[in-house]
Amino acid sequence: MSAPKTALARLGDRAPRQMSPREPLPPREPVRGGGGGGGFGSLTPERARVLMLVAARPAAIVLLVIFVLVFGTLFAAHSGTSGASGAIAASWLAVHQVPLVIGKTGIGLWPLVPTAVMLWLVARECDLAAEPGCTRVDLAWIVGAAVGGPLLITAVCLAVADDASATMPLQPPQTLVAFAWVIGLNLVAAIAGIGARNWREFTDLLPIPLPHWVVPGVRTGLLSVWRLLLVAAAVTVVSFLGHWSRIGDTYHTAGNIFGGLGLTVLSLAYLPNVLIDAVGLLLGGQVHIGAGSLSLFGIEGAPLPAVPLAAAVPSGPVAAWWMALLVAPAAVGVLGGLDCGRTSRDRPAAPWATLTSAAVAAVAITLLGVVAGGELGTFGRIGPNLLLSAALAFIWLAVAGYVGMLGARWFTPAGAATAAAAGYAGTVADDEYDDYDLEYEDDYDPAYESDYEDPDADYDEYDDYDEEFDDDYADDYEPAPAADDTVDGELLEEDEPVFTARIRQEPAAPDDIVDAEIVEGTEVDN
Repeated sequence: MSAPKTALARLGDRAPRQMSPREPLPPREPVRGGGGGGGFGSLTPERARVLMLVAARPAAIVLLVIFVLVFGTLFAAHSGTSGASGAIAASWLAVHQVPLVIGKTGIGLWPLVPTAVMLWLVARECDLAAEPGCTRVDLAWIVGAAVGGPLLITAVCLAVADDASATMPLQPPQTLVAFAWVIGLNLVAAIAGIGARNWREFTDLLPIPLPHWVVPGVRTGLLSVWRLLLVAAAVTVVSFLGHWSRIGDTYHTAGNIFGGLGLTVLSLAYLPNVLIDAVGLLLGGQVHIGAGSLSLFGIEGAPLPAVPLAAAVPSGPVAAWWMALLVAPAAVGVLGGLDCGRTSRDRPAAPWATLTSAAVAAVAITLLGVVAGGELGTFGRIGPNLLLSAALAFIWLAVAGYVGMLGARWFTPAGAATAAAAGYAGTVADDEYDDYDLEYEDDYDPAYESDYEDPDADYDEYDDYDEEFDDDYADDYEPAPAADDTVDGELLEEDEPVFTARIRQEPAAPDDIVDAEIVEGTEVDN
């Protein structure tokens, strides 16, 4: 039934061949850099609607909440609505952390909870809009819509604030500063939303390929920042409970139940700011509180805002056991190094993922410190020392991370680290075929399922076909050509058997080969 295992010819293309489900699937086409037909590049009505939602829906939700809060506060205070437009404009700018001057008081330290909610809305909308297979043009449209919508509303709010300054003590901020804050925050949210779920396709659209250590380093760096924030939250809660007696003094100035409720809401809104300052303290840095400062090594007293959350700030003197808090960044660094050692190809001579993790964490902590700090009227600037916090974050996470990476190499079983490091590439390679598998799922024959799962299995289903072939076409069947003959092809070598082929011929035209399939043999390099 099969040709001799001597030199066979390279078969010519005499007839189109059906795709066998046992064959490896062809790779998916690479992501294109330009816009394709029907995509965002063509701005179809459906895509225009999606872009409109990206630009308008998060901003509309934020403005609706601001509208309810402003008018609810005015009605509760039995005040007129003459300054409502200016208050709404100022609130929009405050959500975007734009510094404002109200009367003679400059405020640049705004609560981060409203800002975080706004950024989450933008990131979620961009995530929903970024469909699989987006091109660079598509992503540019999405990012442009995410930034352009809030930028347009900011321009309107600046004009409203300028008009309202004639009737209320509100000075309009600098236009370039306001635009910079709005563009920066929404740009970060858009990139985070697009890259959070579709980060593999997002990296494919970059102009240069990323080294293998970048992705695990970035993910570990962000995870390290999250761990530091969790430790800072635990330390803040302990300090808050330890200074419980101060809380009553702050609520005494509230006056009534509505004032106390307002102080509670204000403290919760400023909680992320306090956590970011606490991260700077855990790293061994310094937090400025007007003319004073706070660190694990010393305290310089300064007046604090009369809010319940301020009770968590210690008044001194420094206790010796505070030095034990430095274990937190060391432990976080070791955990980050363990993650890099298990998920990357880091080794003692080239710990690139570990260094990338430390650098990403340092940059993230610096950006968080910029957003969490600012001027607060007569109290002065409140916020962490940015340069010192960034330097300490990199040193802690790089040195302790290197130790953790060595530990991962020492205690990880042989071969496990290599398999984990190759997991990223393997996952990407497997995911590339997911869509293709779905497209050709209907074409698969269940009879080949077991053979497709096991490439080395014998194809027993051909036995019945061979017997039927012998019975029906025995008279018309001609033996396969000898080794010195060619079948419409090129003779390779006579001494090395390359593969064995089963050739099926139609009885009406025995000279035409309509199907040829390789059933065993070795590879041939063309």
